[in-house]
Amino acid sequence: MAKELVKRDSSWLDFNARVLQEAADPRVPLYERIRFLAIYSANLDEFYRVRVSSLRQFKKLPKTERKELFDFKPKSELKAIRRKVYQQQEEFGRIFRDEILPQLRDENIHLIHSDQMNAEQRFFAAHHFDKNIQPHLELHWLPTEGEEAGDRELPFLDDGQLCLAVSLNEPEAEETGEVALVPLPINKTGRFLLLPSPADDPEGYYVIFTDSVVRANLSRWMDRRVDFGYSFKLSRDAELYIDNEFDGDLLRKIEHSLTTRDLGLPTRFLYDGDMPSWMLTRLKKALNLSKYDMIPGARYHNFNDFFTFPQPPGREYLAYEPLPPLPHPKLEGAESLMDVIQATDILLSFPYQKYDYIPQLIREAADHPEVRKIRITLYRVAKNSQVVANLLYALKQGKQVEAFVEAKARFDEASNLYWGKEMTEAGAYVRYSYPAVKVHTKLLHIERRTEDDDTIHYSYIGTGNFNEKTARLYTDHALLTCRPGLGKDVERVFDLLRGKLILPRCKHLLVAPFNLETEFLNLIDREIAIAREGGHAYVFLKMNSLEEETMINKLREAARAGVEVRLIVRGICRLVPGKRENIQIISIIDRFLEHARIFIFGNNGQEKVYMGSADWMNRNLYRRVEVVTPIYDHLIKLELRRIMDMQWRDNQRARHISDRQMNQYRKAVAGNGTFRAQVDIYNYYKHQLEHV
Repeated sequence: MAKELVKRDSSWLDFNARVLQEAADPRVPLYERIRFLAIYSANLDEFYRVRVSSLRQFKKLPKTERKELFDFKPKSELKAIRRKVYQQQEEFGRIFRDEILPQLRDENIHLIHSDQMNAEQRFFAAHHFDKNIQPHLELHWLPTEGEEAGDRELPFLDDGQLCLAVSLNEPEAEETGEVALVPLPINKTGRFLLLPSPADDPEGYYVIFTDSVVRANLSRWMDRRVDFGYSFKLSRDAELYIDNEFDGDLLRKIEHSLTTRDLGLPTRFLYDGDMPSWMLTRLKKALNLSKYDMIPGARYHNFNDFFTFPQPPGREYLAYEPLPPLPHPKLEGAESLMDVIQATDILLSFPYQKYDYIPQLIREAADHPEVRKIRITLYRVAKNSQVVANLLYALKQGKQVEAFVEAKARFDEASNLYWGKEMTEAGAYVRYSYPAVKVHTKLLHIERRTEDDDTIHYSYIGTGNFNEKTARLYTDHALLTCRPGLGKDVERVFDLLRGKLILPRCKHLLVAPFNLETEFLNLIDREIAIAREGGHAYVFLKMNSLEEETMINKLREAARAGVEVRLIVRGICRLVPGKRENIQIISIIDRFLEHARIFIFGNNGQEKVYMGSADWMNRNLYRRVEVVTPIYDHLIKLELRRIMDMQWRDNQRARHISDRQMNQYRKAVAGNGTFRAQVDIYNYYKHQLEHV
């Protein structure tokens, strides 16, 4: 009997627990462990801003409406989340306190408090405070007992704002319960200050939190006798992104029910666990918090700031050895990228290989006299985007440029809208947010018209965004091809986005929300038929998230029929196989973020291989424009299969996803060797260059 699907939020928290495992793993270099604590913290902040804030809003709906709209109880979900997060936060604190800090001290790196500075360091910190911090500080006061809240204007604390609640060591202040609020301007000052080394420890590396520098100078700045400054952090609701999760009548009903929703309400109040109860009560009242918002923590918050924790020079061993992106053997040094792509299909694998070829291709197309039009989808755009810079250059060269910019890419709206405006003003056709559907596909299409009036299509079909920054952090693949059939299909997808077509009717591409789900179900059904005929049937899939119930049920049906089902799922995975299910699932968390989507079907010995932008989530299959391409080039098929095999044999960073071994590391078998997929893949591409 198949188990029920696990809750989506619970599965996401299991994924973040895998991130926390990297921080706890002694095999990971010390500064990378610190970075994984920062990643865990940033992930959790976004989870609270989006998922938890949505559940909190749903909880406010009348009970009858909740039962009509949802198959879950928001209040129960919130309690379950709180329990799981509390356990993880306890582990987080243990890792930092009992492992990271002692190992930093072993390296003669010291993260100290204000009361641990010597005289020279105090003088240095005071000078830094006066010059670089004090000009950005503001002082506010909580209303005292008997005062109305409106008598004193409190600052609006932005999402993620760190703040000190300051108690005073003065009889009158103690009697009235005066509390000062000092928001910390971390975005202007940075979170850490490197201090001079003491004379008795000249090789020591001493770092202090900006919070501690402020605490050490509060009395002097306020001209009051300060007792202590207790830190807290407020997380607020993000925009309610319910269109990611619901559609049709259900979406409209939820939107109608929440028309009076208060924007930016607090969703988590993380505070110093040593804060006096009387002060906590005052803050709770003044900031209009509920008991469900209150989460005790340690003295310091906002661990995502540890991305910037200072590292001593000359100690590269404290971080991973750099793996600089490698040249592609066919593209590097080519006189014309377009000529290479016209001659053969090309697979680029990031971050193992250089991303530079993509903006270079756009630049070459801009200069090519026969290129008429360049079309692209932009989902998450880098701040200093060379891709967009070269699109603007193409406009100056007289080319037609069409860009389909997703204005609802969560937390990247501002960057996307900025670049969309830049291109519009330069003369590009820019369209935002296909109605009711997000444009999540990763496509580039270059149209060339030859002297003989033939059209050549240069197509890019990828798994990752056109983003130079994430291309160095995320594992993704891009197919560059001039195959006419694929090119015409890509052109039809762009015609769909422009509104020229209602249905793309592609002959090769799988396109959501049109034929993608149906075609995947057909491919699995084909494997089921092969298994029932006694053949070797298998599906071998990689994706970020597996959530959609129809696809999960089909995989379970295939497994029962004898199809070998192997999955590599990085994040949410609502399918957790039972002991007797013929399904194996692993998840890989390592130095790069696994982001590619690859789909392999046995097809009776004639493997079918696909790659593209779509996860198997409800939103990807039904409410986003996604594109998955078949791979026709035999060598690229073999290359993707080899990459998948290297990932599957990983016994260093792979974890099991099953009811008996959830998040347990896959163990190396004695005598079989140790395999770490991301390093092995990098070495695979490096080895290729030796034979060029």
